[in-house]
Amino acid sequence: MPHADSAMIPAGIDKAAFWAHVHEQLSHLLDGQRNWVTNLANASSLVFNALQAFPPFGTGERMVNWCGFYLNSDLFPAPKLTAAKDATDGQPARLLLGPFCGKPACQLIHVSPGRVRGVCADAYCQKKTVLARDVDAYPGHIACDGETKSEVVCPLLLTVDGEERAIGVLDLDCLALAGFDEQDQAGLEKIARLVVDACDW
Repeated sequence: MPHADSAMIPAGIDKAAFWAHVHEQLSHLLDGQRNWVTNLANASSLVFNALQAFPPFGTGERMVNWCGFYLNSDLFPAPKLTAAKDATDGQPARLLLGPFCGKPACQLIHVSPGRVRGVCADAYCQKKTVLARDVDAYPGHIACDGETKSEVVCPLLLTVDGEERAIGVLDLDCLALAGFDEQDQAGLEKIARLVVDACDW
């Protein structure tokens, strides 16, 4: 099957079946590849396009307008062919923008003590999914796109030496208030686990 066809959605399925289908399609798409940049790029594209093809979201007023990843800055490789223009040693803890689909987004999110704010930072620091039904009412919300009205953010959790560590987040934005519910949260959490397990970090 062509890779692009993995985002096609069967007609008449409900939300639970939708997320199960996306999970299955993504597992096939990631099979045999361990590079996190490649896998996160395909994951964000598949989820974004599948949601736009799914009637409860679609491309109208309930559209998911952004899907992507923010990763701990320590995971990004150092330059190999050119000299670094600015030193990152000693920088406060932060998440950097990773692969995504949608409009241009915030380049970094601070997650060091005293600087944590917004849905993504909270999901990362608390190591739990945040479902924001009204982002304008969410304390410290960072508005990358003023059209976004609701958001769901899942932490990417990796067990290292027996300790669960947050390494990033998977973020979905929606044009509608209360665009996401607990079914979306559960489906997205499974996607997040699949992506973490499929990559070498």
